[in-house]
Amino acid sequence: MNLIKKAVLTFFMAMSLGATNVAFAEDAKATEVIAHIEAALGEVEKNDFNAAYLHEKAAREASEQITSNEAVAKQGYQSLIQAQILGKKAETEKATAELNKALGFYKSL
Repeated sequence: MNLIKKAVLTFFMAMSLGATNVAFAEDAKATEVIAHIEAALGEVEKNDFNAAYLHEKAAREASEQITSNEAVAKQGYQSLIQAQILGKKAETEKATAELNKALGFYKSL
């Protein structure tokens, strides 16, 4: 009987550690997305839309792995897409506004 209790306790401890690791991984991905968005903002301000596009693409790829708050992540993802489209058109002010909007979504995670 004691063996069963130890096994169950070990199982629950392992599950809680796994959940903690997932939370840290999600935080790391959100931090990575935020870093790429901030770098893209810097590139847009320098009118280097190609470099900004690469950061936006990396931010989108990293954001696909965020599952904690899918609704907010989806809104941020859509803002990133819109920023990329505006960057292709060299619309600095609108692209900056979309990136700031996306940044706000990801910082709220």
